[in-house]
Amino acid sequence: MSPTASPSPSEEPQLLRIPVNGIEVNAAVRGTGPALLMLHGFPHTWRLWSQVIGPLSEHHRVIAPDLRGLGDSTRAADGYDAENLARDAEQLLAALNVDSAAVVGIDASAAPAFLLALRRPDLVHRTVLMEAILGRLPGAEDFLSAGAPWWFGFHAVPGLAETVLSGHEREYVDWFLAAGTRGRGVPAGVRDAFVAAYTGTESLRCAFEHYRAMPETARQIQAATTGGRLTTPVLAIGAQPVGPALYHQLKQVADDVTGHTIAECGHIIPLDQPGALLGALTDFLD
Repeated sequence: MSPTASPSPSEEPQLLRIPVNGIEVNAAVRGTGPALLMLHGFPHTWRLWSQVIGPLSEHHRVIAPDLRGLGDSTRAADGYDAENLARDAEQLLAALNVDSAAVVGIDASAAPAFLLALRRPDLVHRTVLMEAILGRLPGAEDFLSAGAPWWFGFHAVPGLAETVLSGHEREYVDWFLAAGTRGRGVPAGVRDAFVAAYTGTESLRCAFEHYRAMPETARQIQAATTGGRLTTPVLAIGAQPVGPALYHQLKQVADDVTGHTIAECGHIIPLDQPGALLGALTDFLD
């Protein structure tokens, strides 16, 4: 399989609304073959993968949901910690009659993807984690030497960011899209979909609940890795700014980990360097 252009509008994935874990998840599904679950981060929706779904669906059944509270999934009151997000993903696969899958997680979804793979090696046979750090696991000290990114603290204060940003969602999302692509930006249709998904106080609240759950997520990762290891193969993909930090963390807790860095690429790898990402995914998944 070689990297190709993104699908035309007539080849858009099927959108399904699926009850799981007390909410309804909006999921884009396309293709047949081995299941490939792809989980996005902030400020994204399933359309983060729009440049790679087409080529990947030639050999896989690609399942790309909107995370809890985001996109067209339920604006849930709670449940944004990694263990519960992993439960969302696990039940989504069960609802789609999937008993074996590769799982890809980037940014905010890396932690639930990791926990799902660690807890269910019978279900997850390969894992790809990108541009994230896993709680307080050792290995990310260089990346965190100047402290966590500024928005982590801003988003974590209950009620603050959604109040301050209401009415300025477009400018805020645009800042992340520019920073995450080293100034190159993303396709206009994808950008507009992201802005629409994060517009409104309640949409913003749900986005920031993912950050407010990070201390609990860190505790969950620590507990899980104290009592077990990731035994299935895992690929850690870095770019800018996280780089190899995730790979160094995974080396401490995974039996079979491969590191890969994409040069001249921003944080939003699937939209900034989709061809390079397809190459890395193809080599690992095949």
